[in-house]
Amino acid sequence: MKLIVADDSRLIRGIIEKTVASIGFEAAQASNGKEALDILEADGKDINLVLLDWNMPIMSGIDVIKSMRRDDRFKKIPVLMISTESEDDRIKEVINAGAQGYLTKPFTGDKLIDAIKNVLATQ
Repeated sequence: MKLIVADDSRLIRGIIEKTVASIGFEAAQASNGKEALDILEADGKDINLVLLDWNMPIMSGIDVIKSMRRDDRFKKIPVLMISTESEDDRIKEVINAGAQGYLTKPFTGDKLIDAIKNVLATQ
């Protein structure tokens, strides 16, 4: 199974990649939302999940979700937002935009794995 991890922090991307590898995922890394969409354009049919940071340069995570939900090729790919944004209004905004889950930073490996399993169980 393959996923995209989009976060402007190389350290966070590395931590997530190592964690998801432990449950059988191959991660494609993106440092911003535009790179995440570029990966979808190239490999969208092989992507099973997208993990997005909210606050990234060039294109934010919520803008990626909105773009994915407008595109028939990508609108059914599940999305988990992983962000420092923790206010209820922000979380509701992401869920309303089309994300299937939300995880606040900082997180543990176990919480990330649980969040991924919960998102995939909704599919």
